[in-house]
Amino acid sequence: MSVAMRIGLISFGAREFATLHEVCVEGGHTPVVYAYSRSMRPRSATDPAAADTAGRITAALPAGIDLLFPGSSEGLGTALGGYGLDLLVCFGFSWRLPPAVLSVPRYGVVNVHCSMLPEYRGPAPVLWAIRNGDPKLGVTAHRMNEEFDAGPILAQERSVPIPDDATPEALWPRLAESLRRVLAVALERAADPSAGEPQSARGATYAGLMEEEFSVVDTARSAHEVHNQVRTHRYIGPGRGPVAVLGGRRVKVLRTSLAPADGPRLDCADGPVWITESAPAE
Repeated sequence: MSVAMRIGLISFGAREFATLHEVCVEGGHTPVVYAYSRSMRPRSATDPAAADTAGRITAALPAGIDLLFPGSSEGLGTALGGYGLDLLVCFGFSWRLPPAVLSVPRYGVVNVHCSMLPEYRGPAPVLWAIRNGDPKLGVTAHRMNEEFDAGPILAQERSVPIPDDATPEALWPRLAESLRRVLAVALERAADPSAGEPQSARGATYAGLMEEEFSVVDTARSAHEVHNQVRTHRYIGPGRGPVAVLGGRRVKVLRTSLAPADGPRLDCADGPVWITESAPAE
């Protein structure tokens, strides 16, 4: 049986906070504070879309829950220190948390990461899973330490199918189901300091942000690689696509097919893809 805990939550959207909150309450725990990661790095400018996201989080904020908008890791640690936290749960937080934050909760920090750790450590695991053509996405809950995504594993599963037309909206329902199961197990184990299986360095990979060259179609790559490149950009956001040259014009490739389809044919290293949707590139 798990110990009832006072929990702080760090995440990046209203539905994500709501899901984490519900799992905590269902496990007999009490969320007391949220913290929203409003920028990619501490002490950097607020992201352009952060104000809209913060508004949605605020509108859905449960009664009695405080909401923090930290500008620095040090400020986050200082603020959280006043809540008497037993545990901090993170999902989608882009900063490296220093000891001043990791040491605040009684039982430390649990991070939920969208991969089967130790594969795809880093800030962009979903993008790399799509880029590599993985059929399923993993979800891991692990204890957080000073290294990115390297702490002992409390629970994990690979059960989220990645559709060909992968978008955050299409992926979220199954991802949320997996997150709920994995986090529920992690909360059961979190109060036991001996719980958690150390990660092996074998099989560890890093999922960094997409490199600049990835924004251009390279027909020296295989057809599957180009198709997955287009899928990856579509997941990043509407209207996003790598640039290709067609008939002397630069276009953003928004959608492709590996089977013959209406649209221009693009010959790659081992075969063609058909461009079924595109837009002029600026």
